[in-house]
Amino acid sequence: MAQKLPIEQLETIANDIREDIIRMLEHAGSGHSAGPLGLADIFTALYFDVMKHDSKNPDWDERDILLLSNGHCVPVRYATMAHAGYFEKKELLTLRRFGSRLQGHPERTRLPGMETTSGPLGCGLSQACGMALALRMNKQLNRYVYVIMGDGELDEGNIWEAAMLGGKEKLGNVIGIIDRNNIQIDGPTEQVMPLDDLKAKWEAFGWHVLEINGNDIDAVIDACAMARAIQDKPVMIIAHTIPGKGVDFMENDFHWHGAPPNREQAKLALHELRTLGGKIRGEHE
Repeated sequence: MAQKLPIEQLETIANDIREDIIRMLEHAGSGHSAGPLGLADIFTALYFDVMKHDSKNPDWDERDILLLSNGHCVPVRYATMAHAGYFEKKELLTLRRFGSRLQGHPERTRLPGMETTSGPLGCGLSQACGMALALRMNKQLNRYVYVIMGDGELDEGNIWEAAMLGGKEKLGNVIGIIDRNNIQIDGPTEQVMPLDDLKAKWEAFGWHVLEINGNDIDAVIDACAMARAIQDKPVMIIAHTIPGKGVDFMENDFHWHGAPPNREQAKLALHELRTLGGKIRGEHE
């Protein structure tokens, strides 16, 4: 089961996860920086508060299901899973190595606790709706399917087919989270393919929509609790995040979408993450 920890401890875990992401990417020499750093708070909230799961029994038949549709952001999931006890942290440095369980996109059969293989963008919400329908058919009404998507990923038509299905079937056991960081590999999302008014779009498809600060762990936890209370329709949480969160020279710069730090950049990033001072509450105040 997910542990219930004080918010100060959750914030510290999220920052530790960001440090691990930097180490992993620098060691691998390839991978995506901006999205994983921005998602650290959301993943910390999910694994350490929101979801029902068991790192010692990853196939527990009462677990919630988490899908990462934008699979290139998987370094944040690997780091969070390691902190949650799914495997030892030292394995994180095998990211993208030949034969490693931690490939650049998640592979379901390699790593216990990974629910799907992802990489082709746009597929996660369809998978989530299918799984949610199966849970309903099996009368497993106490389990939820969480699916994380990128905002650039919403350019894919498959997303909107799934949106129609979720609304039609009133899948109250689906909770979507859009990482609304406003960047994608080619530039700012609103220049590549404008998405606003995103809230109205999802509401038009029959979804209940919540908008939050995705870098506020309390807000993520509260939004997921509210989403579980809504039974008659699926919920989409639009989580506004800062890409590259915590590393000043990466924040809000789309060039870091698909780039790793080199050794000197990693050193600077780790120094910044370790010296946040008053930005983290509790022992860091």
